Amino acid sequence: MIKIRREEIRNIAIIAHVDHGKTTLVDSLLRQTGTFHANQQVQERVMDSDDIEKERGITILAKNTSVNYKDKKINIIDTPGHADFGGEVERVLKMVNGVVLLVDAFEGPMPQTKFVLKKAFELNLPVVVCVNKIDRPDARPEGVVDEVLDLFIELGADDSALECPFVYASAKSGYAGLEDTVRDGNMEPLFDTIIDYVPAPAGEKDEPLQILISTIDYNDYLGKIGIGKIERGTVKINSDYLRINAKDPDQKEKTRIVQLFEFEGLNRVDVKESFAGSIVAIAGIEDINIGDTIADMNTPEALDFVQISEPTIAMNFSVNNSPFAGRDGKYLTSREIRARLFRELQSDVGLKVEETEFGDTFKVSGRGELHLSILIENMRREGYEFQVSKPEVLFKEEDGKRLEPIEIATVDVSSEYIGSVIEKLGKRKGELVSLEEINQGSTRAEFRIPARGLIGYRQEFLTDTKGTGVINNIFEGYEPYKGEIPSRVNASIVSFDTGESSTYGLFNAQTRGELFIGPGVEVYEGMVVGSSPKGIEIEVSVTKKKKQSNVRASGSDDSLRLSPPRIMSLENALEFIEDDELIEITPNNMRIRKKILDTGLRKKSHRSR
Repeated sequence: MIKIRREEIRNIAIIAHVDHGKTTLVDSLLRQTGTFHANQQVQERVMDSDDIEKERGITILAKNTSVNYKDKKINIIDTPGHADFGGEVERVLKMVNGVVLLVDAFEGPMPQTKFVLKKAFELNLPVVVCVNKIDRPDARPEGVVDEVLDLFIELGADDSALECPFVYASAKSGYAGLEDTVRDGNMEPLFDTIIDYVPAPAGEKDEPLQILISTIDYNDYLGKIGIGKIERGTVKINSDYLRINAKDPDQKEKTRIVQLFEFEGLNRVDVKESFAGSIVAIAGIEDINIGDTIADMNTPEALDFVQISEPTIAMNFSVNNSPFAGRDGKYLTSREIRARLFRELQSDVGLKVEETEFGDTFKVSGRGELHLSILIENMRREGYEFQVSKPEVLFKEEDGKRLEPIEIATVDVSSEYIGSVIEKLGKRKGELVSLEEINQGSTRAEFRIPARGLIGYRQEFLTDTKGTGVINNIFEGYEPYKGEIPSRVNASIVSFDTGESSTYGLFNAQTRGELFIGPGVEVYEGMVVGSSPKGIEIEVSVTKKKKQSNVRASGSDDSLRLSPPRIMSLENALEFIEDDELIEITPNNMRIRKKILDTGLRKKSHRSR
C-alpha cells in the first residue's frame, strides 16, 4: 500500500547546545503565530514549566507544542540542551521528520551540538541550521557556518546534508532571514524554510495501527499519559488495542484508549480519532512505558526503539541516619525511597536503579552529576529525606582490561587564565586536543579527559578563571584506565560536638580555613562545617561559648568579626565530598557529614587503613 504524505503537517525537533536559545525560539514562534492573545501576559521561556527549569534557565524535559502557519500545522518538540539529559533528545527524535539545529552566532558548535547532530544523522533526519543571536555585538556568522559544515563532514554527512539551508535569526528579538545581515522582520523565513525542506510525515490511515511511545507524562486525574507519533493507521477513543512491551516484545496486553489528545499551541485538545503522521497523547493505559508500541489487535507489530546511551556515573542513595533524621522529611523509609526511585525509571530512560547488599541503600546511575542532582532536588522538594554518597564513574571490563569513560571538555576562557587551566587539567589526565583564539583575548581549548578527572573540578575552575570561564563536556567513549588522579587538596573541618553554632566558636574555627555555616545553625558531631586548605582533616568546636567573667578588659566588648560563610549548593557539595563523606538531604536542609560520625571511631578507622 502506497504511503500518503500528510502535507498539512510538519514534525520537527529543535536541538542545540545548552543556552543557545531553543526555548526562547519556541516562545517567538508561538507569539508570531497567534498562540497568545494580543494583550496576554506570558512569562519568558514559557516551555520551561518545571520549577527547577525556571530557576536554572535550562530545559530538562522535552516538551511538545504546535503552531499553525499558512494552513500548515507544525508540531514542535523543545529538547534539553545539556549533555546529561541526552536521553530525552535521543528518544524524542523518533517522533519527528526533521530537526532545526540552533547554533549560537558567537560560540558556534559546542559539544552537545555534535552529540544531537550525530543522533539526527543516525536517523537520517534532514537538518535546518539556524544561526541564532545574530544581533550579538561579537557575532561571527561566517566563521560559525564554516564550523558547522566542518562538523557535518566530521560526522560523515552526505552531499544532501551539506546542502542544508542556513537561516539567521535573533530569537529574542523575533526575526529571521536568509542572509547574515538581517536585523529586523519576523520569523516567516524560518517557517517557510521548515515547510520547504522538512518532509511531511508519511503514512496510510487504513493500515493496522502503530504508535511508538516516546515520552511519558502524568496527570492527577488521568494517570499516566503516553506521547508518541502515529507511524501508520488510525487511532480512536474507546477502542481496543494491544500494548507491546518494549523490553519483552512477546509480552502483549489488551488495552483500551480512554482519551486521545493532539497538541494545539500549549494545550492538549481532545479528539475522537487521529491519523498517521500526527503526534498524539494517549490516556487510559495504566502500565504504559517509554518504548512501548500501541498496535492493532489483529496485527501486533512492534516498532524498534532507539538505543539509549548507558549511564557513566553512579551514587548511593540511602536512608538518613544522622542525629537530625526525621525532623522535616515526609518520606523517610527505605520502602518509600525505593518506590520513588523506581517510579523515576518510568519517565527517565537514561537512569538506572539497582538494589545493593544493604537493604537501606540503592545504587543510582545516570549520565552525569547534573542528571543525578536534578533527581535529588526533585525528591527533596517532594518531601523525601535521604543521604547520597560521592559520585563515582562506572568502569567497564573488556578483554581483561579496565576501561573508563572519557569526556570531551571544551573550555572558553580569557587568554590570561588558559595556562592555569591546562596545568590543572593536565594533572587530572586531560590531553589537550586543540587550542584556538576565538575572539581577541578569548581562547577555546578542547581536552580529552577521564570523566573522573572532571568530578570536583568545576568550582576550582571558576576560582582559577575569576568566575568568567565556561566549561562544557560530553561523553566520548570508553578507553583504557588512565591511572590515578590526585584527590582534592582541601580537607574537611569537622564539628566534634553537637549543639548550636556560636559566633565565638566560629571565630576561633575560621582561622583554620573557610566555613560553610554561620552562627545559630544546629550542628552535630561528625558534621562538616568548613574546608581546610592544609589538606589535613581538622576537628573543631563551633558551639563553644565565651566564658562569662566579672572582669572587663579594654576592648573585650568589641564584636567578633566573622567572614561570610561559603553557602554550598548541591552541585558544589557533590564536587566537594570525599569517599568517607555523605550529603544529608532533607526538604529544608542540606548538610555534609562524615560516614562515621563519632570522632574516636573515625580516627581508629583512619589508622586501620
